[in-house]
Amino acid sequence: MAQAPATPKWHRYALRAAARFGLADRLRPVPSEEAALALRAELAGHVPPLRKQVSFLIPLVSPEDVSDWDAVTDRLNATLACMIAQNDPHWHAIICCQTRPPLPEDERIAWLPFHDETPGNDKWRKLGALIDCLGRLDLPPGYVMTFDADDLLRQGVVAEMLRRQAPGGYVVESGYVMDDAAGTIALADAPSLRTPLRKPFWKLCGSCAAVAYDPSIPQSLVFLREMVLHEHRMFPYLAALAGSRLAPLSEPAVLYVLNHGENFGARRGRVGFKTRFVERFRIDDPQELARIASGFPTD
Repeated sequence: MAQAPATPKWHRYALRAAARFGLADRLRPVPSEEAALALRAELAGHVPPLRKQVSFLIPLVSPEDVSDWDAVTDRLNATLACMIAQNDPHWHAIICCQTRPPLPEDERIAWLPFHDETPGNDKWRKLGALIDCLGRLDLPPGYVMTFDADDLLRQGVVAEMLRRQAPGGYVVESGYVMDDAAGTIALADAPSLRTPLRKPFWKLCGSCAAVAYDPSIPQSLVFLREMVLHEHRMFPYLAALAGSRLAPLSEPAVLYVLNHGENFGARRGRVGFKTRFVERFRIDDPQELARIASGFPTD
């Protein structure tokens, strides 16, 4: 299973407009868009339930595909430490990989074995397995967020999600990007008149969307499975098409670490422009850097 290609922007605009008049089928929607439209129909007139939990789904690279498995699992455990440090305990995380990594002893953290030996990049097959696993669990309504195993979650994000109860879920519009090799960090956010070349975080990193999930609506799970097969820049569009518009979180919510030696994107030659982004918008103020570090406890 390969990553599903993004649909052209003109197609997205046209399909969203057509959906308002019930004409979307004429524009040949792709499977993810069909799932979004089906969920949209299910949600019409539906009163959103109380969301009680955040589910983090983490695909992890196979040890056979990396040069330093210990470094990979150290970064995974830093990711999980940020979740354990959350001041709201109503979350759980599932890690999918061929080999069980060393994990903290926490009942909210589970490992999903992955046995598919199909050649090629298996990230999207792991995401599909994680979504299928989610459907087998007895969960309350909540939010589902796919999360990369080397990103960090800011303290208080789970609490904000469950306090605000955004009907469709959340998007990380503001977040940090760190060049580990250079030791520099930058803010990713919506562009402004002063920073017209800045990019929102969700265009740079896959750990960027927490989508509302209701186990009582089967189409909710179908939509999630189709959505995660796309690149992250499609997530806000697909959620909006499904009638689940994503609300921006109030503070920079995720820290994306690149150039640490085992980045997935580096294997595809796709981090060069991100390195340049960090250099362009790097933060140098020591007090600001200390404040950022305090929001992402990894011990």
